[in-house]
Amino acid sequence: MDNNIPWELYRSFFGVLQEGTLSGAARALGATQPTIGRHIAALEKSLGLVLFTRSQHGLLPTEAAQALRSHAQAMASTAAALQRAAASQGDGLTGVVRVTASDVVGVEVLPPILAELRERHPGIKVELVLSSRVQDLLQREADIAVRMLRPQQDQLLARHIGRITLGLHASPAYLARCGLPSTVEDLAQHSLIGFDQPTPYTRAAAKMLPGMQRERFALRSDSDLAQLALIRAGAGIGFCQLPLAMRDQLVRVLPAAYALELDTWITMHEDLRASRVCKAVFDALVAALTTYAAGAAT
Repeated sequence: MDNNIPWELYRSFFGVLQEGTLSGAARALGATQPTIGRHIAALEKSLGLVLFTRSQHGLLPTEAAQALRSHAQAMASTAAALQRAAASQGDGLTGVVRVTASDVVGVEVLPPILAELRERHPGIKVELVLSSRVQDLLQREADIAVRMLRPQQDQLLARHIGRITLGLHASPAYLARCGLPSTVEDLAQHSLIGFDQPTPYTRAAAKMLPGMQRERFALRSDSDLAQLALIRAGAGIGFCQLPLAMRDQLVRVLPAAYALELDTWITMHEDLRASRVCKAVFDALVAALTTYAAGAAT
């Protein structure tokens, strides 16, 4: 096996893995199809492995290629992080920072925060990634993460910004039509909104909350954004973060029986400690989300 394999061969390999064809990888990478083909052939020769087989639908990765996928992803993410870090050097706060957050936080909470940040620092560009994967920072797929759990990895810098409460809510229109439940038993007469496919988190939550099993939900979705949209539309009763509910004038239902506390953290890879641009974004998120979380502590 060749121990001095150029990075561009792995880059082309990962491009074909993602796109499924030489032509697709060439378009994505800004190269030509023959170049990508030569890279794949050279990588296979250097590794002594067959990485792809041809089919009617393009190139199918072999078992060996699948085994290398996560490593190629890590290399691509590190290269992208290096490029972002290099672009952040120099005078002034200029550069690119990649921020990851959950769907609800990324769509409902962060946009005005990032808009204000850009007003103060127009040289900062932000890439917003909606994801809840805890591996994002370690694999350098993002620079800063907003997460609802405490990070365990030593390589991450973390700031606890408070607890955000989730509670059952409904729109005034729904309650005017169907009435406000006064007991847990009353929920049996209402349309409940909840998850579709159970996860370890939803299973644990269902054990603590009466009547929140999947079969009780009249409307099911694994998208928190879809659930929130259904609550706003007056389709039923579902869980919502308290600050969002207050903003949308939703009515909380049975607060004594239904409350979940989400510890919220802003995390950043320790390698970015010296980056003025990343620190500016980190500090802006900490300040704004601390205020947001304080609004949930009611």
